[in-house]
Amino acid sequence: MGWLYLLLAGVIEVAMAYALKLSEGWSRPLPSVLAVLAAAASIFWLTQALKHLPLGAAYAIWTGIGSVGVVLVGMLWLGEAASAFKLVCIALVVAGSMGLRLGEA
Repeated sequence: MGWLYLLLAGVIEVAMAYALKLSEGWSRPLPSVLAVLAAAASIFWLTQALKHLPLGAAYAIWTGIGSVGVVLVGMLWLGEAASAFKLVCIALVVAGSMGLRLGEA
């Protein structure tokens, strides 16, 4: 269950970042509130994952899910540039996360 909790925490972290973008510097109330709630939910699920998983790998993978997810949201929904360099960097983050996961097995 720890890995499922970690995945959920990471996906919610991506939603939090997207809500922060939509909040326009905390000037829009609904996205601002959603960002705070998503941040709290992401941390809650991370703490649940940490009951079952080692701290180093779990935290690195959580931030990796968030980083890759936010970059993909930016490219797919916000019109940010998708370069070959960015895609290689995403692949490196994914490979590093997979390496940490395999190292825990």
